[in-house]
Amino acid sequence: MASAVSFRPKINSFKNTFCIFKEVPLSETENLEQQFKSESGSAYFYTEEGMYRLSNHWGRLANSKWRLLLMNPATESKIKLGFAKWEDFYPDNASEKLYYIEADFENHTANYYHKNGPDYNGTTLLRTTAETRKRLKNIRNILTLTQWAKHYNQDIEVLRKRIVTELINTDKPLETIKREML
Repeated sequence: MASAVSFRPKINSFKNTFCIFKEVPLSETENLEQQFKSESGSAYFYTEEGMYRLSNHWGRLANSKWRLLLMNPATESKIKLGFAKWEDFYPDNASEKLYYIEADFENHTANYYHKNGPDYNGTTLLRTTAETRKRLKNIRNILTLTQWAKHYNQDIEVLRKRIVTELINTDKPLETIKREML
């Protein structure tokens, strides 16, 4: 990555944005000058291509949603260095339907993504931030808990996939979907 001692971002990436940073080795900022340090201790390094963020906390930050995609294998340190290109910062607000959900059934995880991201297919159901948060909580409970499945006589993995697929692709309430699966 190119270094830039006095580079300032052309956009306000800190205000009402969604971004997925990719974890990178700490060595990537060795020759860069830190441009900003937040009150919570996160350090920021700007380049012409994007932003590095060194932090021990990710997720909802003030009025932005910044997630970190971990390296594989994961580093043991709680402090992680992430990098995101300027074009990977997307607008965020509470009123627009900006987010869609994807599930990883093999790893029993689910996450949300912005419609302006490169992987959006243009057809998956979009939701507001509040709708996404509520739906994602339901999905994660279905994927990780088992108590809810005690009344069903079906393979729990098959049932999980059916219920989560409905939660992702429809606006039906969870209880309605569960009833339909009986």
